[in-house]
Amino acid sequence: MSMIDIGALDEIPAQGARVVKTAHGCLAVFRTADDRVFALDDRCPHKGGPLSEGIVHGTSVTCPLHGWVFSLETGLAQGADEGHVRTFATTVEGGRILIDAGLLARRSAA
Repeated sequence: MSMIDIGALDEIPAQGARVVKTAHGCLAVFRTADDRVFALDDRCPHKGGPLSEGIVHGTSVTCPLHGWVFSLETGLAQGADEGHVRTFATTVEGGRILIDAGLLARRSAA
């Protein structure tokens, strides 16, 4: 797996997010209170809200537009809502956040 370094873990506040622009669109990279990192498409499938501006709680994010909740682990909508957001493999090494470059390259083919 080829990984791309997108920045330092400390650049994202705990329970916060950062937007990473790619050739295929924007990703929302989230940091949980316990320093786990997740990456999702930065677009809610309901009304296109920017998930990076949502509220992070546990391993979920709430869309800022209409309150849909998505699992950061699976990208699936929670509760009665139906839908999903594409997720991307991440890891943290030496305080740096890495995202799977292969997934980003294949994203446009999906």
